[in-house]
Amino acid sequence: MQEVDRVIGRRLQSDVALINQISGYIVHAGGKRMRPKLLLMFANALGDPGGHRHELAAVVEFIHTATLLHDDVVDESALRRGKQTANALFGNAASVLVGDFLYSRAFQMMVAVNRMRVLDVLAEATNVIAEGEVLQLLNVHDPDTTVERYLQVIRYKTAKLFEASARLGALLSDAPREQEEAAAQYGRAMGTAFQLVDDILDYEGDAATLGKNVGDDLREGKPTLPILLAMSRCGATERDLLRQAVLNGEEEKLAQVVEIVTRSGALEATRTVARQEAARAADSLNFLPLNKWTKSLLEFSARSVDRSS
Repeated sequence: MQEVDRVIGRRLQSDVALINQISGYIVHAGGKRMRPKLLLMFANALGDPGGHRHELAAVVEFIHTATLLHDDVVDESALRRGKQTANALFGNAASVLVGDFLYSRAFQMMVAVNRMRVLDVLAEATNVIAEGEVLQLLNVHDPDTTVERYLQVIRYKTAKLFEASARLGALLSDAPREQEEAAAQYGRAMGTAFQLVDDILDYEGDAATLGKNVGDDLREGKPTLPILLAMSRCGATERDLLRQAVLNGEEEKLAQVVEIVTRSGALEATRTVARQEAARAADSLNFLPLNKWTKSLLEFSARSVDRSS
């Protein structure tokens, strides 16, 4: 990861000072670097013989960072990772344009690797992520969103880049197709579990630990799994309150919403779904050789569901 950070620092450079300022601000804002770590772990687990793992790990971090810049503008978010968002600090226009810079720099870097399958995986991933963003936009302030539509957004918007990162680690190692698909399955399942836990923490976390404002999903009118499950479990009066909260983004009713969602058992039910996804990820490792890297991946899947930030 230290080498990945060196690649990130080198590749962020631009002759335009504002690009350096904004991209450096968000990339170095303390993210978990989950996607680059997945790529590196799978590349090591399967014996990557080449020298491109660090470059591609930086690529997936750039793509992820670009989506964050654009997300925060769309969601009008003010806080991420305990700091002001780039759009709050530098403005929406600059954030969107620097997000575009990061996307285009990522594609410059992946072209330099000169492997068509790498381009294919990352081009598909960025396209699917964009579709996920639009799907989520269609669900905003819609309390009639189905669980299936919600899960589709997660698979497109979040899990796809996890999947691509894990697949790239296998691809760089020239792994057999069965192992490549197992890596992709691991990434897809872990990405889904990761987002489900994020959705739980939006109702039971605290801003200091999360690094973002609790209740942001409600304020933005996002019908995530906890609130969808709560609506299916509570009485008519409470269901109407939850529906109105989603329709109007009623952050002032957050305390009532949290009480209903918690009492309905929706948070624990969501965590159960996340645990099922983590177990699916762990099962996919049966197709990989047993070594310290696959053991680390197994440990990651076990721990990911019980995090607090």
